[in-house]
Amino acid sequence: MKLNSLGLPVEQSEELVNELNGLLSNFQIYYQNLRGLHWNIRGKRFFDLHLKFEELYNDSQLKIDLIAERVLTLGGTPLHTFSDYIVNSKLKVGKDISKDVEAIQLILESLSVLLQVERVILAKASEINDEGTNSMMSDFIAEQEKTNWMLKAWLDEEI
Repeated sequence: MKLNSLGLPVEQSEELVNELNGLLSNFQIYYQNLRGLHWNIRGKRFFDLHLKFEELYNDSQLKIDLIAERVLTLGGTPLHTFSDYIVNSKLKVGKDISKDVEAIQLILESLSVLLQVERVILAKASEINDEGTNSMMSDFIAEQEKTNWMLKAWLDEEI
């Protein structure tokens, strides 16, 4: 088995790069959705949600950079065009959403997809003892599970 300079199997690392590029694509769509929600939210909860959406898109922007840098660390090239993001994303594009409940539901749907993708990456990274990717996915999952809980509480729904 051929190992890369990190001591990880080359073939499985290339598979992880593909998975991470998929996650990167999903995060880029998530980020842009959050920007749209931030700009277009209306109603009595405007001030709270406007700030919350900004918090979420700033966090997403940081995660996007971490994912791209992990792709580079593993020897890959991060996707960087909108056409690549659209083709490789599983997220629904949120267009012209201005109502609070609809906005939160879009975020919850997006988080569900992100968590599924991250769990696949976590499993694959664990198989080859890729602690760098593993740690990043664990951190992302823990944060997003908490965000999921809080948004569901806002909607007053069960998890």
